[in-house]
Amino acid sequence: MLPDPSGCLVAAGAFSPDERAAVYRAIETRRDVRDEFLSEPLPEPLIARLLAAAHNAPSVGFMQPWNFILVRGEETREKAWQAFQRANEEAARMFAGEAQAKYRALKLEGIRKAPLSVCVTCDRTRGGSVVLGRTHNPQMDVYSTVCAVQNLWLAARAEGVGVGWVSIFHESEIKAILGIPEHIEIVAWLCLGFVDRLYQQPELAAKGWRQRLPLAELTFEEEWGISADLDAGRR
Repeated sequence: MLPDPSGCLVAAGAFSPDERAAVYRAIETRRDVRDEFLSEPLPEPLIARLLAAAHNAPSVGFMQPWNFILVRGEETREKAWQAFQRANEEAARMFAGEAQAKYRALKLEGIRKAPLSVCVTCDRTRGGSVVLGRTHNPQMDVYSTVCAVQNLWLAARAEGVGVGWVSIFHESEIKAILGIPEHIEIVAWLCLGFVDRLYQQPELAAKGWRQRLPLAELTFEEEWGISADLDAGRR
């Protein structure tokens, strides 16, 4: 029999206006940092706070499938950068003409410049073969791990720490570098470091790669394709 949770409930309510504004500010000014990292190392208590924020993410079946590998060593980061560089060259050749030129102009130096990298993984066996909430969507454990990444990212923004998500690599190469078991899935390689400036808008928008899509075009009401009236609440 499950325990009665009624004694575990606490009061809930909206944040104060200042607290609420801070949350939205972190969301709206979060950026994927690629080249603006400072060399100053992150203090250990700060790293612990960021990891705690990630660990407080929601997870399907409360399976908490994540692990965090902290990578500081210059030799290890150089090996990871070489793996990225090989994949990045492959990626560049997938674009043609002006798009390839724009791609090659992007500075993607986070692995070398940021004083800390964090490899975030997902152990898809942690909750056993049958996990509450994952019975009909086996990807929910990976989605849960992405929630941990977002928690860390928003907490980092509040702490003045930049984060860059590196996704251009062959997973097998990173697994070999970090000794990650075969059944563990890599979700993110994150570069972390202090920053003293950020782009006012996402860097890819600022550099003309792509612009943010209008929310109204992405929001439907009741069924696919029926536009929602997002201005109704303002009238």
